[in-house]
Parts: sequence; C-alpha cells; structure tokens
Amino acid sequence: MKTMRGIAVNAMIIAVMLGLSGCSGMTARDRNTAIGAGAGAVGGAALTGGSALGTVGGAAVGGVIGNQVGDGDDK
Repeated sequence: MKTMRGIAVNAMIIAVMLGLSGCSGMTARDRNTAIGAGAGAVGGAALTGGSALGTVGGAAVGGVIGNQVGDGDDK
C-alpha cells in the first residue's frame, strides 16, 4: 500500500511540474497563484493520505496564498 501511495504522490508532482511549464505567458501574480495551488495540492494530498478533499482544500489555500505573495508588481 505504501508503494501505491508513493507512486500516486510522485505522479501528482510530475503532473504539477508539467502543468507549470505552460506558465511562460502569465503575469507574476498568475504564476504565483498556479505555483501555490500546485504546491498546496501536493501538500494537502500528502497530509491527508491522498484524500480528494485534502487535495482540493490544499490547492485552494495554496492558490490564495500564492496570489497574495509578492510585491504587488504584475510585470
């Protein structure tokens, strides 16, 4: 069972990294939001043992935090 969880977490990390490769045309705020949501989803999944609610909740919280991080310049 631990092997399956490890595979799932690694697959999620790879999916997030591939998804973030499309961030080249985004503003800094958009990019921070996407990165925060991805990191939050991975963290939420890891903390709750892979539950869907934990993953979605982590993505939401991470996205909000990522959106608010920065100096306010959208260059």
